[in-house]
Amino acid sequence: MQIKKMEKKTRKNNNDAPVRKITRLQKILRFMAKSLLKKYHPRIIAVTGSVGKTSAKEAISVVISGRYFVRKSEKNYNNEIGVPLTIIGVESGGRSCLRWLGIFLRWLVFLIFPLKYPEILILEMSTDRPGDLKYLTDFAKPGISVITDISSSHLEYFKNIDTIFKEKATLAKVLLEKDLVILNSDNVYLAKLKDNPRQFGVAARVFSFGFEENADARAMDMFLNQFDDMSAAETRFITSPPCGLSFKLNYKGAMMPLRLSNVLAKHNIYAALAGVSVGIELGLNLVEIAASLEKFVLPSGRTNLIRGIKDTNIIDDTYNSSSITSVEGALEILREFGNSRKIVVLGDILEIGPNTETEHRQAAKKFLEVGGNVFLAVGQRMKFAVDELRKHKFTGEIYEFENPMDAGKKLQEIMHTGDVILVKGSQGMRMEKVVEEVMAEPDRAKELLCRQNPEWKAVPWREV
Repeated sequence: MQIKKMEKKTRKNNNDAPVRKITRLQKILRFMAKSLLKKYHPRIIAVTGSVGKTSAKEAISVVISGRYFVRKSEKNYNNEIGVPLTIIGVESGGRSCLRWLGIFLRWLVFLIFPLKYPEILILEMSTDRPGDLKYLTDFAKPGISVITDISSSHLEYFKNIDTIFKEKATLAKVLLEKDLVILNSDNVYLAKLKDNPRQFGVAARVFSFGFEENADARAMDMFLNQFDDMSAAETRFITSPPCGLSFKLNYKGAMMPLRLSNVLAKHNIYAALAGVSVGIELGLNLVEIAASLEKFVLPSGRTNLIRGIKDTNIIDDTYNSSSITSVEGALEILREFGNSRKIVVLGDILEIGPNTETEHRQAAKKFLEVGGNVFLAVGQRMKFAVDELRKHKFTGEIYEFENPMDAGKKLQEIMHTGDVILVKGSQGMRMEKVVEEVMAEPDRAKELLCRQNPEWKAVPWREV
């Protein structure tokens, strides 16, 4: 089977000019950001990970914003351009010279005058290739680093997961002894870092979170909350009972119940635990932290439950699908919907390189494990999953599509009252277009779905 690469690893010489322009912009923005950091000395919390970094950033923000003046990365501002823009406190100027002039003037005003600047910056930092995190931390050095996960995301640009781990560990290596690195110790790679930090060149203190017994901030006894009555369900625009997760937090033997009213997936508890960990480091008590996390809402397109046409439920996880870990976590939610017919619409998982066939087949196995009834496959790579389902003699319905628009039309046709539908795929697959087709309140798409701004809406779907 021929699988197209999402992007080429090398550029031809005749494409060099755009690259040079971006490089000059990076240098200018880095200088501007560095000068503001030197003047105001905010505490920097850096967040990275193969999956879960955006949710962790949001949880950290909701926990500490009641105590501190905080600014966090917005949108996908997590790279060489986005991180400096967050530090400056502006959105990208895009192609507008006037907007870039406004950015420069804002920076100049903050540089010259003693204005109010955030006490804490929460900077999401992503990496596509080796060296990305070194570049970011050279000018935005954190005092607290949070690493959420190490898995095969972006494996297309790394040799193996070991090199991904080495890159993500940069956030721990740049810290001083007085600093703190916060790790998800349920991850096998990060558990090694926790147990032997000096072996990996880490001088900082280490704090861990997870479900396993050795975690410093440990989640226990997780269960799914139920709506008290149907009026509550209607208020939240869904028709089934699940309405969030609760668990007990164990920190140094002290137990604290935590309720995440807007979270359905177990793997998103890791985000809450990251928020707990940072809150503890910054001196918040567990009661404050628990109260703050009740307000924690995941960003659009991250396992959010919204109402579908024909009185159905849609689990909208369309923001991205960067590894089998996130796919399995989303599929696991379906277990909580009892006897409802379970429809899964999966788009290709991109940027996983040599693991492409293995992980798409694993997605099919997980679909079977959670009792899926109907499978809609979108994209060339998802044909591996379809082949795996047929190999296991799956007797339910299977549909294959080249694009999300056709998948959305077919889904609208086959949906029945009471169905639960999971929609997920990598960003390049634009799976939000499926949800746009079948959501009960399309006029609220801008509020509820990802990639609804004019810039994204103007980009046509293209095969990747």
